[in-house]
Amino acid sequence: DVQLVESGGGSVQAGGSLRLSCAVSVSSANDYCLGWFRQAPGKEREGVATIYTGDSTPFYGDSVKGRFTISRDGARNTLYLQMNSLKPEDTAMYYCAQDPSRSTIGYWYAVPSFPYRGQGTQVTVS
Repeated sequence: DVQLVESGGGSVQAGGSLRLSCAVSVSSANDYCLGWFRQAPGKEREGVATIYTGDSTPFYGDSVKGRFTISRDGARNTLYLQMNSLKPEDTAMYYCAQDPSRSTIGYWYAVPSFPYRGQGTQVTVS
């Protein structure tokens, strides 16, 4: 059983920062992939970043590289997305997602296809 609950979204001016959190509940003891993807109105889902719990190596989409940081706190079962230097084009609903398979390690663009996702949190940059 997998449960993902995002929080931390909001409205911010361009150049500002936000930190998203995702409370992760996974019954399996195996390592797995976690990630963030986003979807803006009228646009396709876009992978943002991914991380493998086995070694916590992060991977990023080109549009956020150098501005966003994905991390996890294993003890608190929480996934984070620190977003700096936000731009209006970052405006979207942001989702946390999980894939129990190791086949997607490093494939940040595959995060929208992960089998489990949360309800999303809105980020608006003006």
